[in-house]
Amino acid sequence: MGCLLLCRPAGLCIGPVRGKRRDGAARSLADWRDYRAGRRAASRHCAAGHRVAQRVLADGQWSSYLDGMAQSPKEITDQLLDAALMHVPFDGWSETTFRAAAVDAGIDRAMARAVCPRGAVDLALAYHARGDAAMVARLQSDDLPDRFRDKIAAAVRFRLEAVEDKEAVRRGTTLFALPIHAADGARAIWGTADTIWTALGDTSDDINWYTKRATLAGVYSATVLYWLGDDSIDNQATWEFLDRRIDGVMQIEKVKAQVRDNKLLSGLLAGPNWLMGQVKAPQARKDMPGRWTSPQG
Repeated sequence: MGCLLLCRPAGLCIGPVRGKRRDGAARSLADWRDYRAGRRAASRHCAAGHRVAQRVLADGQWSSYLDGMAQSPKEITDQLLDAALMHVPFDGWSETTFRAAAVDAGIDRAMARAVCPRGAVDLALAYHARGDAAMVARLQSDDLPDRFRDKIAAAVRFRLEAVEDKEAVRRGTTLFALPIHAADGARAIWGTADTIWTALGDTSDDINWYTKRATLAGVYSATVLYWLGDDSIDNQATWEFLDRRIDGVMQIEKVKAQVRDNKLLSGLLAGPNWLMGQVKAPQARKDMPGRWTSPQG
């Protein structure tokens, strides 16, 4: 309801427009523009808020609604995620799990839906992001090996060791294997690879920015699948598998270095290399609309 009131221009009806304000005065052109702008904003940005308001008004659940408004969306998501993890091994990342989590966390279902519009899918992505955050914290606190390939291996290992329940990852793999959610799964894997390279201080700004992350995403996803079926002591077989995958990537780098040192091959690839040199890493545009920014001052 708060979104609805903020989006509605003062003195204008939300219902059909008849040509006069509620106070009886004739509408001006500015009134009409404000009205149309407000309705468009409400339609684009406040749909979830409208559903929350309708449920609150229908059920009279003002106390739970106000309690939810006092918390940030991340805090509500964390509460839902903590409550959902006990249901995921049995019901997966499903609507059943999402509804049970809302009940267990004491969060109104409409408020939970406003924070996680796609339900358990958003919770699964939040669970993945939580693992990435735990990995970064460990990378910043632990002593890392000297060799860069060993740092990459340690980062992947830290990421898997951040998982407390392997079944939650198994259920997530099943969820994101569905065609409707495959793009979300690929984006999550890419995000993990990007987080690792960023945490390790990668400064590439050309085509290497993409190849590094694409290669690591392949190594990480293959290692996750192997890890899910690993029953060895302390996952030792998984860490050996990871080392073999990284060794394979290093062989590719050796071949690339040999091609660069070969005058004939480097000459033949001069054109493609120039073309790839025009590719740049994505840059954040702070002057573009549609992004959340932290409060200033």
